[in-house]
Amino acid sequence: MSRSYRLLSLAAAALIAVTGCQKKSSTAASASPSAKPATASTAQPTEVNGEPVVHLKRQQSGDQPQFLGATILPGHGMNVFQIKAYFPGLGVFHVLHAPSLAVANTQYYGTASDAYGDDSFAFGGAFLVPYPNRILGPLSPDGKTITTYWRGHKLVLPANWHNSAHPDQDKHAMHGLILKEQARNVQVQKTANGETLTADMKDAFGGQWLSKTDLHFQIALTADAVDAQITAKNVGKQDEPISMAWHPYLNIPSGQHAQTRLYVPADMHTEVNNYQDVFPTGKSTPVKGTRFDFNVPGGRPLDEGYLDDNWSNIHRKDGKVVVSIMDPASNYGISEIGFSPQIRTIQVYSPPKAKFAVVEEQFNFADPFGKEWHGRNTGMVTLKPGQSVTWHVQLKMFELNAKKK
Repeated sequence: MSRSYRLLSLAAAALIAVTGCQKKSSTAASASPSAKPATASTAQPTEVNGEPVVHLKRQQSGDQPQFLGATILPGHGMNVFQIKAYFPGLGVFHVLHAPSLAVANTQYYGTASDAYGDDSFAFGGAFLVPYPNRILGPLSPDGKTITTYWRGHKLVLPANWHNSAHPDQDKHAMHGLILKEQARNVQVQKTANGETLTADMKDAFGGQWLSKTDLHFQIALTADAVDAQITAKNVGKQDEPISMAWHPYLNIPSGQHAQTRLYVPADMHTEVNNYQDVFPTGKSTPVKGTRFDFNVPGGRPLDEGYLDDNWSNIHRKDGKVVVSIMDPASNYGISEIGFSPQIRTIQVYSPPKAKFAVVEEQFNFADPFGKEWHGRNTGMVTLKPGQSVTWHVQLKMFELNAKKK
């Protein structure tokens, strides 16, 4: 989703080493097998925010594209911090754009900028619950919260984001309430082709949301996919709205942004006021004939355009939402596949020259309680007491031009 200059700076600092594709940064090199032993300042942490770091892993088998590992932070919102994979021509590489965990833990996590967990969505892959994107509303006198309403019920939410050009203006709520929450009951089980992590957050939103909500996470690593599921259950006594999404910074291995192709199977584009605020106007327009039409076979090049955009009227294939990033220079492709029927919109963030693209398959439009929508269904799922809903996506890699074996 839309980031300020601060986020762009963070992402620019997060240089990823891709074997055979780009020069390794000093940070990445420090973690390579040939590097000197880690010092106290560069050693990879075993805990983040008081909870052990979890490393799912499996052994490489053959030379086909395959996932090899995933680093997950139960102490920081269950962030899928990094994914390791093997890909023909690339070797072993990092799927997500992120600094080393040592750098993240010492320079970002726990700092003033991370008071609400905002650094969780600066790199890696944060989970966004119970609201992806922005929620707008009147700002409190102390500038710490905003107020909005759902069906007459008042919600007071942290004002954790703002327009980068005017940091004292237009503060709003951004990307949910679990960015730095701790998960409990963390368990890892070996499977036939990898490992699966499960974890829970009880009363996940700490009284900042209507009713009470328990979250159950399941993240599975196999050769073919990284599969993520979150089930939200209303364990309270009143109805509540809910939405969920993921925020993975998907690496462009070649680093060549302009030639990278994007496929978004959607007919409508959501209008925003500008790319600094990225506030929705409540209007959606057809993509056909515009620069936002990525609904073509093989996708369209990103070129040098700026994207922090949302699409709707999604086309499903066999009931699934498939969004793809393709890097012809590396013969590399990766798809984010959404299984949940509640997925209603797709958000993509990729500024010019960025070496990543963020793909978010989510239930809702931005500012879902805003008056600009004039009563339109904005995708928030209503959970009555005892009801639950599951958000489910997968990452899968593919070769653009697979060689015959």
